[in-house]
Amino acid sequence: MCLGLPGKVTEVFVDRGTTMAVVDFGGASKQVCCAYLPEIVVGQYALVHAGFALTVLDEKAALETLELLRALGTVADEIGGPERTGDPSARRAERAKSREESA
Repeated sequence: MCLGLPGKVTEVFVDRGTTMAVVDFGGASKQVCCAYLPEIVVGQYALVHAGFALTVLDEKAALETLELLRALGTVADEIGGPERTGDPSARRAERAKSREESA
């Protein structure tokens, strides 16, 4: 089953002209495309589906939804992949290196 998950935006950046963000889903972070929400800012909550931030959510609704999904055991399955931790500037450096290697 595919679910849209609420998460908190912890970093916003532009990659090749597209607004991107790192979104925290209660401990696991993922990089997502914010092409539909180019005005999103750090601290807001977004509903994310298939790697795209679709809408901004209010904090209360986002946290309640995330807690319900966690109780059902669906969050880890939907997020998948390794947890992103560490220094945001190190992640930016990793992205820059990746872009250089693919150019």
